[in-house]
Amino acid sequence: MRVREKCVEGNSLWLLGLAVALSMLGGCRVSQPGKTERSLMSEIKHQITVGGRNDRNPLGAGPDVLEQGKTAFGAYCTVCHGLDGQNTGVPFAAQMSPPVPSLATKQVQDYTDGQLKSIIENGISPSGMPASRGILSDEEMWSIVVYIRHLPPAGSLGDPCVYSGMCSPPSSSTQPQGQNLDDGKKGGASDASAGHR
Repeated sequence: MRVREKCVEGNSLWLLGLAVALSMLGGCRVSQPGKTERSLMSEIKHQITVGGRNDRNPLGAGPDVLEQGKTAFGAYCTVCHGLDGQNTGVPFAAQMSPPVPSLATKQVQDYTDGQLKSIIENGISPSGMPASRGILSDEEMWSIVVYIRHLPPAGSLGDPCVYSGMCSPPSSSTQPQGQNLDDGKKGGASDASAGHR
């Protein structure tokens, strides 16, 4: 009997090891989230995990704040979100898991201003959205929220120059990297990727 118990025990351990190995292989597969997963995660983020729900923007939404937000967005956010906030010209946006959302979508626009500022400040883990705390000032973050609320039409600002190789040499101006704010033509600083370091 003793030999038989050891044999059963050995087989059980072997089967357990095989089950663990197979589950690890299946669990490592990366795929796009399904509709149910996206909906559930969106609801959890909106109601539970994203802070700042009741925070109010102290800057208001005037034209000067909007222009400041466009400048800050251009310097920090365009590598992942495109110049227009809708992923125009961002080659990897759809391949991320989860995909980089267009900031014009209802899912994003349904966040309160305070929640958007919290996302900008703290990022979203485990997505690719990095935290900007210590990189952007509170004023810059709040102004980006205003810009997100007033995005231009998709594609209207072109592609970020970092992907086209058409960036101009660095200048001393404060325009966003990869975009001339006055005429919508490409230009600006040469290192548009500096925002996500």
